[in-house]
Amino acid sequence: MRPLVGITGRRLSASLVHGMDKRFAARHYDSFFSDYARGVAEAGGIPVHLPFEAGTAEAVERLDGLIITGGQDVHPGRWGGDESAVPADADPRCATMAHDVERDAYEAALIRAAIDRGVPVLGICRGHQLLNVALGGRLVPDLPPSAVEHYSPNAALTDGEPDHVVTFTPGSLAASVYGESAQVNSWHHQAVDALGSGLVVSGRASDGVVESIELPGLPVLGIQWHPEWQETTDPAFGWLTAAASGTHPNVGLTTAR
Repeated sequence: MRPLVGITGRRLSASLVHGMDKRFAARHYDSFFSDYARGVAEAGGIPVHLPFEAGTAEAVERLDGLIITGGQDVHPGRWGGDESAVPADADPRCATMAHDVERDAYEAALIRAAIDRGVPVLGICRGHQLLNVALGGRLVPDLPPSAVEHYSPNAALTDGEPDHVVTFTPGSLAASVYGESAQVNSWHHQAVDALGSGLVVSGRASDGVVESIELPGLPVLGIQWHPEWQETTDPAFGWLTAAASGTHPNVGLTTAR
């Protein structure tokens, strides 16, 4: 059977929908970029969108794989960051980039349940960072200027610039998926800092920024870029669906940086 892969998303106010009657401003809808589902389907899986209410161990028991998707910053209160910079009145239902503690909680619960049950996990951008946070890690709150452009608000959805190349640790799961290196896109201003329990770094940009993390011996991979928006086919979805169907070798790290 084709593996069933759960995909997380956002919850927003209906007031953001163009033309929606104001009566529905207090009603919410769940939002999922279709690119994730398309990537899973093209790789041979069956995508299923997970609302906040599906952030349970029981939901994970019915899944063969899990994608934690991109989005807004993880709330600093979850990883010991500076909470004073968080606007007190920012509503994540109405402001798409506002911190969302409900989303943080439901996705973190899914991550922990999936790891406990051996369900393959792919964390993408925010999901990569939340994977680290859910296991007790910390984040870099704001990356300093670098020769590598990690966040360009006007950048097109492409494979990234030639100078944005991620080099992977030989023998790692990431290297088994991507090879020695990969050119990737980039839309983030935060990054993985102190690692969560059991995690290792398996890929870095040339400026040292952490671009991939994993749990040795387990089918768990976090990547800082957006495979769903790469112009060339990104192998992350193929790895996830293969791991979810039990046809990908479980490659652990032999070395770590």
